Amino acid sequence: MSGPQSPGGAPSAGNWAEDERPVRVLLVDDQELVRAGFKMVLDAQPDIEVVGEAGDGAQALERLRSTRADVVLMDVRMPRMDGIETTRRIVSGAYPGPPKVIILTTFDLDEYAFAAIKAGAGGFLLKDAGPAQLIEAIRAVHSGDAVVAPSTTRRLLDRFAMHLPDAEQKAGGKLDALTEREREVLLLVARGLSNSEIAGRLYVSEATVKTHMGRILTKLGLRDRVQAVVFAYETGLVKSGQNSHLD
Repeated sequence: MSGPQSPGGAPSAGNWAEDERPVRVLLVDDQELVRAGFKMVLDAQPDIEVVGEAGDGAQALERLRSTRADVVLMDVRMPRMDGIETTRRIVSGAYPGPPKVIILTTFDLDEYAFAAIKAGAGGFLLKDAGPAQLIEAIRAVHSGDAVVAPSTTRRLLDRFAMHLPDAEQKAGGKLDALTEREREVLLLVARGLSNSEIAGRLYVSEATVKTHMGRILTKLGLRDRVQAVVFAYETGLVKSGQNSHLD
């Protein structure tokens, strides 16, 4: 396995203010050199702070009992407890205000991505992602966006569609709870647009988009943005194979 090669070319923190608290990240990987590579990249960012490391899932759960993290960057294959089971336990409610989880893997296999999203991960990336993509993924997941490796996205959504053949009929009525604008926001989220991109498309502020997204999640009883994307496909709001920003 290999982590990011160098912090060169990584994006800046934009208009991040020095008095704002950085995003706290816990690194979880059974290979120390991989953790060191990620730490080198992340420590170069003023708005990201590595607050701890763990060599497997069980150790990560122990760390989270004493260390407050906003995002957990986690390998999928580890001894004792793998990244999927660890993610499931993190988001199960055992930890108040649980951190977001980004699953990392060397393998572009649908099974890992499918299991990661079902377990509650907010992101799924390949370890060969560049430093810029990794850093932006952490910022995006922390702000409530979902991040999935582009090479996996379409196949992942197609697979959800195959596993839920009768979901459209069962869940379609729930869309009635949404306003027309909320449906529009959900559609754009499902097509892979970020909050800022949706704001530009609808000529509203990013804060307004976040408000709409919060109401959508509440009305539909969904946990996060990833579940909202899956719901949009379940209900037929977005059809599998339809042109997508994520392709």
